[in-house]
Amino acid sequence: MANHKSALKRIRSNESKRLRNRYQHKTTRNAIKKLKMAETQEEATKQLPIVISMIDKLAKKNIIHDNKAGNLKSQLTKHVAAL
Repeated sequence: MANHKSALKRIRSNESKRLRNRYQHKTTRNAIKKLKMAETQEEATKQLPIVISMIDKLAKKNIIHDNKAGNLKSQLTKHVAAL
């Protein structure tokens, strides 16, 4: 167990940040799945900017790597264009 007050605070803050990151990552993954399951191109085109924004926010906060974010955005853009 931690011996210092600052270490106890760090444990608490790390846990809250972990939960927030997990929630944001899971929400984005669900949005990506929803985009891939879109039936029409209009539907997918409407969702694409929202999903790309979510991916950019994850990359900015270092929840996912910048290259992974770029790969995801590229893959989704190709998918929408192919519909």
